[in-house]
Parts: sequence; structure tokens; C-alpha cells
Amino acid sequence: MPTFPDKAERNGLAEDCQRCPELADSRTCISWGNGPLSADLVVVGEAPAEGDPEAEHWQGGNLTGMAYTSRRSGRKIRQVLADAGFGHEDCYYTNAVKCHPPGNRDPTDAELANCRPYLVREVETVEPAAVVTTGKHATKTVLALDDATLDGFLDSVLDPRRSNALGVPVVPLLHPSYQEVWLSRLGYDRETYVNAITDAVADVSDT
Repeated sequence: MPTFPDKAERNGLAEDCQRCPELADSRTCISWGNGPLSADLVVVGEAPAEGDPEAEHWQGGNLTGMAYTSRRSGRKIRQVLADAGFGHEDCYYTNAVKCHPPGNRDPTDAELANCRPYLVREVETVEPAAVVTTGKHATKTVLALDDATLDGFLDSVLDPRRSNALGVPVVPLLHPSYQEVWLSRLGYDRETYVNAITDAVADVSDT
């Protein structure tokens, strides 16, 4: 079981945020980034899920106020990265959009843009060796900082590129919720995928 973050690791950047009225109305609380501010990696998810109030700890960011703390996605990505050699002390977890979208829909381009300044502040504060994006929307919002577009997300998985806007390399990964669906189609099993993450992050961290 991966380490559940302490509330003290919650990096709240605002008391309240009303940039996206629909998200502000739908959220229970803002799901802020969490983890050491000296982490080697900033891990960017898409958006917090609605959450599960029946879970003991892993209730999800919409209820805990901390990104990637759901039983399904949060535990999974934290365990995958730990197995790749990047444990709790190595990773700062956040989301491209900090609030739960109603109906668990995808975040809109406007919502991604509204939240992007928070993400930039987080990366500038942590100064990681690399940013790891999980899923299409997380990758899309980071690339947008350099006015770059995403032509086919699956082709970008484990294909590092540099973000000049952030000054760090970016390593796209599969979203943990869909990991099992796509691994075999990309030619991986879990072990080879984990090893590929280790290699990709090591390669960009050395440049």
C-alpha cells in the first residue's frame, strides 16, 4: 500500500477559487497538490474524481482536498511510480484542474486554461527534475504552455519532450484508470511499463 499523504503536505494556493463557476458549484473542496516541495518529480493528473466517502483514507481529492488520493487512481499511480523507484518523498502530486467536474466529465479547454497558472506556480516552487503527466488532459495542458498541441495521446506515452515554458522535461504516462486497457496495446505488461518509466525519467533527469 503506498503512503497516504499527510494533510500538512497539502499545498493550498488560494482560500477559494471562482475562476470556473461550474466547477466551483460542483466541487466539495478544491483538490490541491501535495507532497514534498523539494520533490524530484511533479506528477500531474487530469482532475479529481467525485470521491468515495466510504473509504477509510483514499476517498479522492474532491473529499480529501489533495490530488491523487482516490482508491482507484491515486493508489495506483503512487504504487506504479514507487515501483519505478520514485516513492513518496520523490513525488509531488497535483492535477491539471483542481476541482471535480460535474458528472465526472472531461475538463474543458477554458477550465484547463484557468487552472494552468496554479500548475505553473507549483512547478516553479518545486523545481523538479521532470514533470510526469498522466493522461491526455494533463499532457495537453502542459504542452499548451509552449503553444504545442497533442496529436494522438497514445503516441506520446513515454516519449519525453522538453517544456521551455517550465524549463523541465515532460514525460507523459497513461492515466492510471485506463492503464490496464492500453498497456498491452502499446506492447507493455506492468513490469516492462514500470521499467520503461524508470528509464525514461532517468534519461531526462541526466540531461
